[in-house]
Amino acid sequence: MKSFARRFWPDRDGGAAIEFALVLPAFLMLVVGGLFTAQLLFVESSMQYAVEEGARCASVKTTVCPDNASTLSYVQSRFDAAGSATPTFTSTTAACGHRVSATVTFPLDTGLAKIDVPLSASACFP
Repeated sequence: MKSFARRFWPDRDGGAAIEFALVLPAFLMLVVGGLFTAQLLFVESSMQYAVEEGARCASVKTTVCPDNASTLSYVQSRFDAAGSATPTFTSTTAACGHRVSATVTFPLDTGLAKIDVPLSASACFP
């Protein structure tokens, strides 16, 4: 048995392929998870930008956004994350001024499981 092991001990061919096979799945999950996380953050920031612009439009640009329906269409035009989950926008008049909010459930695919992440954004402009 000892001579059998000694005969193959100095042979190191294929070691890199085995290491690559062990590391590749974890590396791919890390890359794909990073891409989905970046997309989630982009949807969140685009939603926040859209509701802030909508609240400002309802308060300042009264010719562009005279009512809630036109404010909602303005907000939807400012949302820039096409191809991902589409948020639900609402526009109301509150004590703080014109409030615009958005909610969406983003499907985050981690590679091992899909997680539904609820996102929301709100802005109020006097």
